[in-house]
Amino acid sequence: MFLSDIHLGTKACQAHLLLDFLKYNEADTIFFVGDIIDFWQFRRAVYWPQLHNDVIQKILRKGRKGARIVYIPGNHDEAMREYDYNAFGSIEIVRDAVFEALDGRRLLILHGDEFDVIVRYARWLALLGHWAYGAALWTNTYVNRFRKWLDLPYWSLAAHLKFKVKKAVNYLGEFESAITEEAKRRECDGVVCGHIHHAAIQEVRGITYMNCGDWVESCTAIGETLEGKFELIHWRMAGIGGSVPDVRTQPLGAVA
Repeated sequence: MFLSDIHLGTKACQAHLLLDFLKYNEADTIFFVGDIIDFWQFRRAVYWPQLHNDVIQKILRKGRKGARIVYIPGNHDEAMREYDYNAFGSIEIVRDAVFEALDGRRLLILHGDEFDVIVRYARWLALLGHWAYGAALWTNTYVNRFRKWLDLPYWSLAAHLKFKVKKAVNYLGEFESAITEEAKRRECDGVVCGHIHHAAIQEVRGITYMNCGDWVESCTAIGETLEGKFELIHWRMAGIGGSVPDVRTQPLGAVA
C-alpha cells in the first residue's frame, strides 16, 4: 500500500477515515510517501488530538505484526530527512526507494517536492499557499452548512482552489513530466509519489505515473493486489464501521 499527504497535526486531516482504512486493509509493505506529519503547522500552533495518536499507534501495531513500514519524508516533514536510512523500531526512514512490483516492474517511490518549482525556488510562496489552503478548508465548513440548508451536495472550495493552483504549478514546473523523466533516468518503469494532492494512475511518456493523493480532501491510497494490479482507492466513499463501500470504491482486503 502507498499513502501520502496525511498531514497529521492539522484540523483538516481526515484521521477517522484513515483509521477505518487501516483497519480494513492489510499489506506486507506499506509506504508512507511524505507529508505524514505537518511540521509547518506546528510553527503556528500545536494541534494533536487523540485521534492522531491513534493513527500513529495503528501504524506501529501493523509494524509489530510483521508489516514492513517505509517512511519517505516530504516537504512538510522534511526534518525527518535528517534520519535518512535509519530505523525507529519497525519504521524505516529513507529519502526515496525503488520497489519491485509483482509483475517485475521497478517503481521509483518519492514524495515529489523536489520537482515542484514553487517549493524548490520560492519557499515563501509555498508557505503562503499552505496558509491560504488552510483558510479555504475553514471556509468549507460554512459554505457547506449553507449548501446543506439548500439541499445541495457537499462541495469543496478548498479542493477546487487547490486543483486550480496545482494546475498552474504543474504547468510551470511540468511536475508529472519531470518526475517521470527522473524515473526513466533511474531505469525504472514507473513512479509513485504524492505532494500535489491529486490522485492518479496514468501513463506519462511511457512511464507509469501514480500519485497517492491525500488524506485531507480526497482520502485516497494506492494498493497493489495479490494479482499484481495497482488500484486507486477512494476511501471517503467507504462506510465507517464495516458498512458496504460505495460501488466505485471496493476495499482491497489483503494486498501484496
